[in-house]
Amino acid sequence: MFDFLFKRFAGRHYRKFLESVKPLVAKINEIEESYQALSEEQLKAKTPEFRERLKNGETLDDILPEAYATVKNAARRLVGTTAVVNGHEQRWDMVHFDVQLIGGIALHKGKIAEMATGEGKTLVATLPLYLNALVGRNSQLVTVNDYLARRDSEWMGHLYKYLGLTVGCIQQQMAPAVRREMYGCDITYGTASEFGFDYLRDNGMATRKEDQVQRDHWFCIVDEIDSILVDEARTPLIISGPAPIEREQPFTRLKPTVERLVNMQAKLCNRLVSEAKPVIEDDSADADARHEAMRKLLQVKLGSPRNKQLLRVLEIPAARKALDKIETEMNSDLQKTEMFALKEELFFSIDERQHQADLTEIGRRTLRPDNPDAFVLPDLATEHSAIDADTSLTPEQREERKNKSHEAYAEVSEEIHAISQLLRAFCLYERDVEYVVQDGKVNIVDENTGRVMPGRRWSDGLHQAVEAKEGVNIERETRTYATVTIQNYFRMYEKLAGMTGTAETEATEFSEIYRLGVQVIPTNKPNIRIDKNDSIFKTRRDKFNAVVAEITEANKRGQPVLVGTVSVESSEVLSRMLRRAGIVHTVLNAKFHEQEADIVTRAGHRGAVTIATNMAGRGTDIKLGEGVRELGGLYVIGTERHESRRIDRQLRGRCSRQGDPGTTKFFLSLEDNLMRLFLQGNLASRLMEGSMREGEELEHSLLNRSIESAQKKVEQQNFSIRKRLLQYDDVLNQQREVIYGIRNAAIHAERPKDIIFEQVQEEVEERLETAGWGEKGGPTEESLEQLIGWLNTHFPIGLHVQDLKGRNFEDSTRIVLEKVKKSYEVKESVEIPEALGALERYVIINAIDRHWQEHLTEMEELRRAIGLRSYGQKDPLVEYKGEAFKYFEELMGNVRLKICTGLFRSASNIQAFENMLQLLSRGAKTEGPENAPQAPTAAAAPPPPQIRSHVTGGGVGGMPGAAPARKPASDIKLPMPKPQPAQAMPKVGRNDPCPCGSGKKFKQCHGR
Repeated sequence: MFDFLFKRFAGRHYRKFLESVKPLVAKINEIEESYQALSEEQLKAKTPEFRERLKNGETLDDILPEAYATVKNAARRLVGTTAVVNGHEQRWDMVHFDVQLIGGIALHKGKIAEMATGEGKTLVATLPLYLNALVGRNSQLVTVNDYLARRDSEWMGHLYKYLGLTVGCIQQQMAPAVRREMYGCDITYGTASEFGFDYLRDNGMATRKEDQVQRDHWFCIVDEIDSILVDEARTPLIISGPAPIEREQPFTRLKPTVERLVNMQAKLCNRLVSEAKPVIEDDSADADARHEAMRKLLQVKLGSPRNKQLLRVLEIPAARKALDKIETEMNSDLQKTEMFALKEELFFSIDERQHQADLTEIGRRTLRPDNPDAFVLPDLATEHSAIDADTSLTPEQREERKNKSHEAYAEVSEEIHAISQLLRAFCLYERDVEYVVQDGKVNIVDENTGRVMPGRRWSDGLHQAVEAKEGVNIERETRTYATVTIQNYFRMYEKLAGMTGTAETEATEFSEIYRLGVQVIPTNKPNIRIDKNDSIFKTRRDKFNAVVAEITEANKRGQPVLVGTVSVESSEVLSRMLRRAGIVHTVLNAKFHEQEADIVTRAGHRGAVTIATNMAGRGTDIKLGEGVRELGGLYVIGTERHESRRIDRQLRGRCSRQGDPGTTKFFLSLEDNLMRLFLQGNLASRLMEGSMREGEELEHSLLNRSIESAQKKVEQQNFSIRKRLLQYDDVLNQQREVIYGIRNAAIHAERPKDIIFEQVQEEVEERLETAGWGEKGGPTEESLEQLIGWLNTHFPIGLHVQDLKGRNFEDSTRIVLEKVKKSYEVKESVEIPEALGALERYVIINAIDRHWQEHLTEMEELRRAIGLRSYGQKDPLVEYKGEAFKYFEELMGNVRLKICTGLFRSASNIQAFENMLQLLSRGAKTEGPENAPQAPTAAAAPPPPQIRSHVTGGGVGGMPGAAPARKPASDIKLPMPKPQPAQAMPKVGRNDPCPCGSGKKFKQCHGR
C-alpha cells in the first residue's frame, strides 16, 4: 500500500514542469513549421535580428520560441550535409525531438536536465547556448575530457556557424593567445579543469590585462554534471610549483623499516587466523574457545581487513555472524578498554572506512627500540618557558636554543607523519586499484570513471609515500600558487545549468550547494530495458565464474555484452578468465583509455564482448549492430555494486537507447567492499547466514533494496563530508575574492596609483593607531619617535617629531599622506610617463603574490591541524573561521607593508632611479630630522624570479613572474634616514613584538 502511494505521488513536481512547457513546445514547433518557407538568407538573418531586439529591451524569454525554432529549422536544413569532426567526415542526421526542446527549456531556466543515454544531450545544448550567446557574452559548455570538447565543438559548430555564431574550444597545452581567441567566440567548449585553471592564471598569475584570456562568467552548461560537480569536485584545482627545500622528506629512509613492520603484521595476522580456523570449524569446541577464536579474527580484521585467509573464513556463514556480533559488542562503551587492548597486541591498526593507519605501542617500540621518546612531540611551550627563565643565557643564546627546539619538533613530527603515510600506502592503497604505475610515475585512477588522472597528486605526503612504496622517483613537495574548488568556480556564473543521465540521486546536493533543481525529461521512445535482480555469491571466485558463464552463454547467441568492473585489477582478472574460456574480447581500463571512444562505439556489434572499468567512455553512444535487436539488444553486466547508486545507474544506462531492447544484471559477492563494509548485521547478512553453499546463487528483490539502502547511507555520508569541506573552502574563497579584486583592479587600471595610496593610507592609519592616536593621553614620546623613524625609513619624506606632535588623528594622517604624495610627484617627474602604469602594477602585484602564496600554505596547514580542537569540545569550523580571519588580517598588513616598502625602491630604469635619488636627497638634507644619522644603502629584495609552475589537480600550465615593462632598479635602496643604525637595534626574538612599535611580531616586520 505504501509503495503504491509513494509511486502515485513520486515525480509530481517533474510532471508539473512538463505540463507547463507543453504550450511553449507547441509554439516552437508552429514557428519552426512557418520558418520552413523562409529562404536560407532569411533564416540566417534571424541571428542579427534577435541581437538587435535584445538591445532594444526584449528579454531572452521573449525571443526563446523564435530562437529555438530557428535552431531546429537550421538542424533540419543541414540534414544530409557533412562536417569534419576530429579529422573524419561525419554526416548530419539530427533534428530536435520535442523532448529535446523540453530539455533545452529546462537548461535555459537554470535546471539540470536528466536525460537517458542516447537521448541526444549534445544536440539539446545547442538550443540554450545559441539563445544565451545572442547577448554578446561568452556562453560555455563543459565536458568531461578534451576529446569530447573538441568533438562536440566541431560537430555542433556545424550548426552554430550556419547561424552566424563563432565557436571555440579550449584544449590542454594551448597557447595563451589562442586561448584568448577561443574565449572571444560566442560559444566555447572545454573541460572544467581548463576553465578553472584559466581563471586561476588570469587572476592569480597574470601581470597585464593582455595576459588574461577569459571574458566573463555568464552562462554555462555542464555536461555530465554529476561527474564534474560531484565526483571531480572532491579535488580542488591547484596551480603549484616546487616548494623551497627545508629538509629532505624521510620516505626513502623510512621505507625499509615500515615495510618490515607491515610484513611482521601480515605474519602475525596469518598466525591468528590459522589458530582460530580449526576452532571455528570444530562443532564440538566449547563456548570459551569459540569466543577466543572470534577475538583473534577481530584482531585480524583490525590489523589487516583485506587478509585473504580471513576472507576465506568469513565465507562460513556462522563465522561471519559471530564476528559481526563480537565487533558490535566490542565497539560499545562498556568494552572500549578490551577493544583498545586487542588493538595494542598488534603492530598497528587499520581503519578501512576512514582510510587511516595508527601505530600501537608495540609497533612504536619495534620501529625505534633504542629511542622510547622517538614518537613523543617536544612540549615547545614548556621548553620556551624554561629557556626564558634561565637568566644565565644571553638573548642570542636563548634565540638559538628556541630555534633548535623548533627544528627538533619539526623533525619528530615529520618522521611520525611520514611513517603514518607509508603505512597507509602499504595497507590501503593497492596498485591497479587506486593507482597505476606508468613510465616510472604513480598515476591516480579516478574511482568513478576508471580514468587515469595525470598530473593529479595526493596531498599531505601520501603521494610521496606511494612513490617510495613502488620504488619510483619521489617528486618534491609542491607549493600552492593559486587554488580554487570546482564548487566555488562554478558558483561564479550568473546562469548555470547541467545535463546528465543520472542526477536525481544527488538532487539534494545540487540544490543545497549550487541552487540547481533537477528536472527529469521523459525519453523520446519508451524505455524497454529489463533490469534483472542482483545475483549474490559467497566468494569473489564464485562470482567471476558465474560472470564468465553468463558471458559465454550470451556470446554463443551472438548478443553483445558490456561488462563493468570497479578497478583495473578486476578487469584484468576477468580478462584472463575469458581468455582461458576462449572468448574474444576487448578491455577498456585506465591503462588503455586512449582508445576508449573507438572501443565503446564497437561494443554494440554482434558477438562483441567489452570489459570497461567503471564508466570509461561516457559521452559516446553504443549503437546496436545489425540483427542485435532480435537477440535482445546489449547485455550489460556489473561485477560489483558501487558505493554510489548513480554510478550503477550510469552503467545500466549504457543500453536501451532510443527504445532499443537491452538487459542489465549485477553479480556480487560477500567479499565485495560494499558488502564487507556496509552490509554487516542487516537484512542481507541475515538472509545469507543460512545454508548458503559455495557456488550457490542468491537472488531476491529484498536484497536489491537492502543494498540500495546501504548505498544511500554511504551517499549521505560522502555528501556530508563534501559539504563540510566546502564550508571550510568558503572562508578561503571570500579572502580570494578580496585579493583577486585588488589584483585585477591594478591590472586593468591605466595608472593604479589610487590603489597604492589607498593601501598606504590604511597602513599609515594603522601605524598611527598603534602609536597611540585615539587613546587617552595620545602617543608617548617614545612611540612618536618610533613612528617617525618608521615613516622616514619607508618614505623619503624627512618627517620631524614636531610635525605630528599635538595633532589629532585626521591631521596627522593628512600631513603624512601629503608628504608621501609630494615625494611621489618627484618620482613621477623623472620617470618615463608610459612606464609608470607598469611600474605601479609591479609594486602591487609583487606585494600580493609572494604573501598570498605564503598565506595559502599557512591556510593548508591550519586546515590540517584545526581538527584537533574538537578534543577540547570546540567546533573546528568556528575555530578555523576565527584563525583564518587573523591570518587574513596579517596577510593584508604584510601586503600593505610591502607596497609601502617598494613604492620608492623601484624604477623603470637606472637613470630614472638616480635622478629621483638626486632630487629627493636634497629634500632629505634640508627637511630631515636634525639628529637622525644617514643610513647606509641597504640591499633590497630582488624582483621575483621567473616562476615555472606546474599544475596539480589535472592540467599543466605556467606563467612568468611579475615584471614591469622595463627592468626595475629594485636592487638599489634609497639612502633614507633611520632613527638609529641597524647595529644599535636591540636583540629581539623572532616571535617577540617588534621594537619599531608596529605591534607585529619581529619576524613579520623588521625581522624579514
